[in-house]
Amino acid sequence: MQLPMITKCVVDACAYNREKACHAPAITVGDTGAMVAHCDTFHVAPMKGGIPGETGRVGACKVSDCSHNENLTCHAQGITVGFQMNGVDCLTYQARR
Repeated sequence: MQLPMITKCVVDACAYNREKACHAPAITVGDTGAMVAHCDTFHVAPMKGGIPGETGRVGACKVSDCSHNENLTCHAQGITVGFQMNGVDCLTYQARR
């Protein structure tokens, strides 16, 4: 299976973000306590991390009520990460109908 790509991340403060792109090898989406589509990999650090030149992907998604989620795995073509209310979230999240 090809993991979905993080097509855009506007969270400049994240240690994995360089020029609006995520460079974490893979992120996890989903706050286990509230079933919210938070980027659990979001991390603030004085240095930048990840793999330069590589675009991050979604490794796991714990938000079971998302329409892109199948067996706790994201099946969207790609996701966008950004700010929503007070958190860093997967903006591609879409509730099941």
